[in-house]
Amino acid sequence: QVQLVESGGGLVQAGGSLRLSCAASGSIFSTMGWYRQAPAPGKQREMVAVITSGGSTNYADSVKGRFTISRDNAKNTLYLQMNSLKPEDTAVYYCNAKVPAPNLLSYYNYWGQGTQVTVSS
Repeated sequence: QVQLVESGGGLVQAGGSLRLSCAASGSIFSTMGWYRQAPAPGKQREMVAVITSGGSTNYADSVKGRFTISRDNAKNTLYLQMNSLKPEDTAVYYCNAKVPAPNLLSYYNYWGQGTQVTVSS
């Protein structure tokens, strides 16, 4: 059974830093990533950063240069180092992991329960 457990969220002042972790278990994961959903009504969940099993990364424009995604494949753990945080980074952050289907033509999508990040001005 796949489990993704996030930790590391909290309250921080603007300009501060936080490090999120996602402990994954139950399968071998290909691409993993962090997504977030802000509290504003109608706000959609958006991609923050993703990383492949080989270490290639992609970031949302809004976090480039401030956030760094990494993973430890031996520990099956995903990280997000967030620096120079802004109030607009306030959101629930979700860990995402993809598991290739047996036919390798598609994948299964898994989500963690989310961790709250609040940045005060």
